[in-house]
Amino acid sequence: MGRVSQAQAQENRRRVVDTASRLFREQGTQVSVADLMKAAGLTHGAFYKQFASKEALVDEATARAFAELARRHAAGLERYDGQRDAARRALIDAYLSVEHRDDPADGCPVAGLATDIARDGGGREARRVYAEGVADFAGFLGGDDQGGIVRLCTLFGALVLSRATKGSPLSEEILAAAREALTETA
Repeated sequence: MGRVSQAQAQENRRRVVDTASRLFREQGTQVSVADLMKAAGLTHGAFYKQFASKEALVDEATARAFAELARRHAAGLERYDGQRDAARRALIDAYLSVEHRDDPADGCPVAGLATDIARDGGGREARRVYAEGVADFAGFLGGDDQGGIVRLCTLFGALVLSRATKGSPLSEEILAAAREALTETA
């Protein structure tokens, strides 16, 4: 079998990073390289042509997930003509929705990656990117005070608890209670 072109290699790398970003948010970073490459439609051996290690992929996939989150925030501000309060309320409604609860692969990397980042220890690029992403998200949610951090903690906690109690009436109660509390202060 012949070598792939540079353009195809770049496309393959993009596909692997995009797939990893989704799978890591949905299933955690313990997803095997073989399963990840299968989901990306590539062979296991192709992984090592693209990445030095799985850790390098985790770093890149984490950065991709937070870049996507930042784009969503920018689009929300644009959609509401720069009206931060309206964009923040729309984000809270979307974040605390059943749809977001049920779709972690396309969901927030703060919630989707927290446990894996916490377990991994310090010193990794993924941890740095995660910390910056959390700070940026809190900044988007806040103002001049610490309200953004409180809002983010409430969003995160409600989403994680709602996912953990999915299938019970408590799951949607958690989402509704957090939404009500946050939209009163947004």
